[in-house]
Amino acid sequence: MAGRFRGDFIVLVIAAAVFLGCIASPPALMDDMDSVQAQIARNMLDSGDWVTPHLDGIKYLEKAPLKYWLIALSFKIFGERDWAARLPVALAAVLVCWLAYRTGRWAFSPRAGVNAGVILATCVGMFLFTRVQIPDVMLTAAISLALWSFLRALDPQEARPGVWAGLMAASIGVGLLLKGLIAAVFPIGAAGLFLLFTGEWRRAETWRRLHIARGAIVALAIAAPWHALATLRNPPYFDFTLHSPPGQYRGFFWFYFINEHVLRFLNLRYPRDYNTVPRLSFWLFHLLWLFPWSVYFPAVATLSFGVRIQPRPSGRGSADRASRMRLLCLCWAGFILVFFTFSSTQEYYSMPAYPALALLLASALDQDRALGTAPPVRAGFRSSGNWIRKGNFALAGIAGVAAFAIVAVLVRVWNLPAPGDISRALVAQDPQAYTLSLAHLGDLTLASFAYLKPPLILAGIACAAGALLLILPDRRWNRLGRFPLAGGALMMVLFVHAARLALVTFDPYLSSRALAEALNRAPAGTLILDDQYYTFSSVVFYAQAYRGKPVLLLNGRVNNLEYGSWAPGAPASVFIRDGDFRERWRTVERYYICVEQPQVERLRQLAAPAALYPVAASGGKFVFSNRPVA
Repeated sequence: MAGRFRGDFIVLVIAAAVFLGCIASPPALMDDMDSVQAQIARNMLDSGDWVTPHLDGIKYLEKAPLKYWLIALSFKIFGERDWAARLPVALAAVLVCWLAYRTGRWAFSPRAGVNAGVILATCVGMFLFTRVQIPDVMLTAAISLALWSFLRALDPQEARPGVWAGLMAASIGVGLLLKGLIAAVFPIGAAGLFLLFTGEWRRAETWRRLHIARGAIVALAIAAPWHALATLRNPPYFDFTLHSPPGQYRGFFWFYFINEHVLRFLNLRYPRDYNTVPRLSFWLFHLLWLFPWSVYFPAVATLSFGVRIQPRPSGRGSADRASRMRLLCLCWAGFILVFFTFSSTQEYYSMPAYPALALLLASALDQDRALGTAPPVRAGFRSSGNWIRKGNFALAGIAGVAAFAIVAVLVRVWNLPAPGDISRALVAQDPQAYTLSLAHLGDLTLASFAYLKPPLILAGIACAAGALLLILPDRRWNRLGRFPLAGGALMMVLFVHAARLALVTFDPYLSSRALAEALNRAPAGTLILDDQYYTFSSVVFYAQAYRGKPVLLLNGRVNNLEYGSWAPGAPASVFIRDGDFRERWRTVERYYICVEQPQVERLRQLAAPAALYPVAASGGKFVFSNRPVA
């Protein structure tokens, strides 16, 4: 029994070390989407309205609700802590890794399953895109389960195809509550391509085993109630206008289905509060998102993807099953990547393709077993061993160069002073740049690394250890497909914890928790945020003194809150302009305003002749009051 679950244990421990090991605070919830998700969940707990999300009293209709429900449930069980807000995403990431292990074990071999789970747990993209409370990793889990269930339902050795077909449908239904229609489009599109390429769509047995009608009922039973309630509570009901003008409110149905799905796909959504990655960069970035394991992609090209229409009834991990799984992975990843090639593209949109790519890499790394099995790969398979050896040396070289570069940076900055927080050494960019995930890397300067010495040291140790383990000449350990995985995995576990330490250093810059704590200690007043809500969203989450109170937004009727602000009954008073601010600031009533450093002088001129009395400063952000604070 212990041996049977050894693979589960390895994958779960490594995934937990990466994802659950990084949920503690600090770092605090960041401004922007991170704390917005937590605040919406808390608003649901406070209001009892689990159908229509709200933010600052404004309807927030663009996203499906399951992620808010899960965060709210976590708050209910563990209290309203930032780590509790992060817990659903972290657990979903661990689940994705475990599903990859189980799928790889079923289709290829136990070792290939471990490879797949560890690859996902330790690749750059999975860690990077789970630092913010977005539902993509949850969607990835739903799609992964749906497509594994699809292939199991078709497997001639599967005694209960109806159960797996039902599980596929349930996964799609859950996915619809996580991120809308793509939760159905992706698995159905990938499965459709698989049936087309194999010719199985012609077989009546295929459709009998998939139980399409029953599956549709299951998926709708899960997803339809919320969609129906949200439509009924937020009329008008059925508006199909393919136009997205400002200043008009057309209800939930139009905004959610037409604006958020159709017009976003066509890059015509309003408001356009997002950026897009160039198409070529979108594809090439996957070498980074799957790093360090992307160095083995050339070995994937040597695998066999041919399948028989009627597979032999062979045992678990048979050649036919492995080939079918590889073909499904190609359809799975290919459909998603091509879909977003013709749509608006954010870096993290393709996360649901990561498990498919990880399974292909795991199959390529599983060479010892494949060499003794016929015919999982083409006759030229043995050349893939060369590709893996080359990948080992390439990865060792990259890790070695990175270790050398880190040492060089540490030598340069070791004696540099690091006063205050890291924001003093960063260079701000155009605000539009921050709509992309890696934009803050452009803020770094050489002087900023003086604040990052501990994480740099740990990252250097990780890279040096990885390079050493990957080129270790001991044949007993350096077997293809085993030791590279262990060496790379150890390197990445250490590296992600170095990244977490770096995020702790960046905390004053990326979060406004320090400002919120100052407001909690200050005399009561009315809180104003300069610009849009997202700029200081963590202030609202952490400022308990203002819980349940409206927060005023100076020139903040933009982006995500704009559409809901035009809904009937929306509290338009939370949006103020320069003239309103000037009048309020000069009264005897106490006001506070949060503002970023570049806007302080503009605000000072706007408030004149009244003064800006400083309350707190952190990370290049400030809180001022119109009355002195003792």
